Amino acid sequence: MNDVLEATSPATSLSGPATCVTKVELRVSCKALLDRDTLNKSDPCVILMVQNDGQWIELDRTEVIKSNLHPVFGKVFSLDYYFEEVQKLRFEVYDIHGTHSIGTRDDDFLGGVECTLGQIVAQKKMVKPLLLKYGKYAGKSTITVHAEEISGNNGYVELSFCAKKLDDKDLFSKSDPFLEIYRINDDETEQLVYRTEVIKNNLNPVWEPFKVSLISLCSCDEDRKLKCLVWDHDSRGKHDFIGEFYASFREMQKISSGNKVSWDCMNPKYKQKKRNYKNSGVVILTDLKLHRVYSFLDYIMGGCQIHFTVAIDFTASNGDPRNSCSLHYINPYQPNEYLKALIAVGEICQDYDSDKRFSALGFGARIPPNYEVSHDFAINFNPEDDECEEIQGVVEAYQNCLPKIQLYGPTNVAPIINRLAKVAAGDGNIKDASRYHILLILTDGVVTDMADTREAIVRASYQPLSIIIVGVGNADFTDMQILDGDDGVLRSPKGEPVLRDIVQFVPFRDFKTASPAALAKCVLAEVPSQVVEYFSHKAISPMSPMRDLPTPILSPVATTPTE
Repeated sequence: MNDVLEATSPATSLSGPATCVTKVELRVSCKALLDRDTLNKSDPCVILMVQNDGQWIELDRTEVIKSNLHPVFGKVFSLDYYFEEVQKLRFEVYDIHGTHSIGTRDDDFLGGVECTLGQIVAQKKMVKPLLLKYGKYAGKSTITVHAEEISGNNGYVELSFCAKKLDDKDLFSKSDPFLEIYRINDDETEQLVYRTEVIKNNLNPVWEPFKVSLISLCSCDEDRKLKCLVWDHDSRGKHDFIGEFYASFREMQKISSGNKVSWDCMNPKYKQKKRNYKNSGVVILTDLKLHRVYSFLDYIMGGCQIHFTVAIDFTASNGDPRNSCSLHYINPYQPNEYLKALIAVGEICQDYDSDKRFSALGFGARIPPNYEVSHDFAINFNPEDDECEEIQGVVEAYQNCLPKIQLYGPTNVAPIINRLAKVAAGDGNIKDASRYHILLILTDGVVTDMADTREAIVRASYQPLSIIIVGVGNADFTDMQILDGDDGVLRSPKGEPVLRDIVQFVPFRDFKTASPAALAKCVLAEVPSQVVEYFSHKAISPMSPMRDLPTPILSPVATTPTE
């Protein structure tokens, strides 16, 4: 493989502290670059910088394209996109001189531009003039950045190409062929999708297999036209054209039926001038593997309902609800911490449940009529139907039950977890992706039945269920961190590990001065990946995927928030 013209390879991801909801691919091209070389044109390379804590650091860089002032780079930058963050980027273009380090000479710098990832995504195609030092324009030089959202539903395809009997373009040796694939966009513009490596001195090249997302290859449109070019590589950048052909992803898939998939590589000039011209070689697709990757939105938009249940701690340590110091005190002007947490999380979850009915449970109180301690009761006191209408209905049921119960103890949450796991298990037996459960537990202290709770969580990890625990008040919640598997694998008292990490614990006090959205964003951050992880483990596809793609050759693959 020639080190001047490299095959496209995935980039390092730009990740942040929050959970990534979307991946974005950036493709870069330039026009009218400054010519810094005396005898040849510049050999440009683009470096992508990201700002972390005020410092610019290199994230990745493109290949070097020899002797070209209008380069279209094959390198794809892959970044994690966070709507809630300002992600500052800087693109710097350099003329590369062999092994010289970048930036050692002012002459090497061809221009740069600063922007945010949000700006690129909003425009989808951003064109900006390149600037030299002190804000001076680099002539008429521009940089174009194309952004594409890579959502989980596309999947990706692995393609293997070879060619036979290509035209020989070299006088004293054979051609050094490489293949380029361009996607024809709706506006008839061409977008480079992939550029293979160069195979030296070979008219029958076999290129390395490569992977590309379906949205990159064909925008998930099987019939979208793909323009494929075969070139004879020239070390000075003046590549000789061998031929071209047009294909589509639908054509390529015929290989899965055992059909031979090949194309005549045609040179239009030869075809026009030569009477007996047949082709300039044949390009053959030797293998195609389709990998289907489902995302959280695939399941949601396929009809998966998120059923929300809240469990509220009514133990005596909360204080008498009639006392203004109580964590359960109802202030007409200011909701208490229980209500703040309930509303913040519930208002987001309710968007994913079509009937807007939520189960509301309580634990740790003596309840009417016999005033026996219960660790699993409906706060509307209707054991046959514990659901309330919308989040406001849950709030009203909570406020109405407080005068009717006696706060007691201890803080046992295992019964409610087991109850929800049993309900979820019933849904899990349906064998489709129709329902997933979220259990929000609001408590003012460390659970008393820690061993039983760990056992219950391990059992629940096999069901379509996620558990969020919010610690209310100023207690020491150190021991609760053991339930959140972020620092290690949670195990039952017998040593059995959880199948999935399904618990997220946060103290409410960490968000007291923040907006309610900050709490919700934190506690719900891991839910999308937990949903995907459960259904992927069960090899359950969305009920009706967002786009009709070919039947996957492989089992569904879970997308992770960050890679």
